[in-house]
Amino acid sequence: MDEQRTVAAFVEEHDLEAPPAYRVLDLTSEVGELAKEVNESTAYGATRADVDAAADELGDALFALLALADSLEIDADDALEEALAKYRSRLEATGDPGSGE
Repeated sequence: MDEQRTVAAFVEEHDLEAPPAYRVLDLTSEVGELAKEVNESTAYGATRADVDAAADELGDALFALLALADSLEIDADDALEEALAKYRSRLEATGDPGSGE
């Protein structure tokens, strides 16, 4: 995934290396910021049609996820393909992409 390589190069260039545990915390924080925007834009679910989230916040979460993948030495493309195969299999077997857990 070119994006993962771009993030890895940015992290290296700006000396932003961090252990995976830190990357998980950063990802959680960024997804939390997205959730906050959605909650606030919908009056905490009261007006669901008004969902709004800034592209830069989504970008922050994506950056954090790709930085985590890189810190774990996981190829994001391979991980995505594995997830899609899993969802396809579940849809074929049960008609639902969820794990049922």
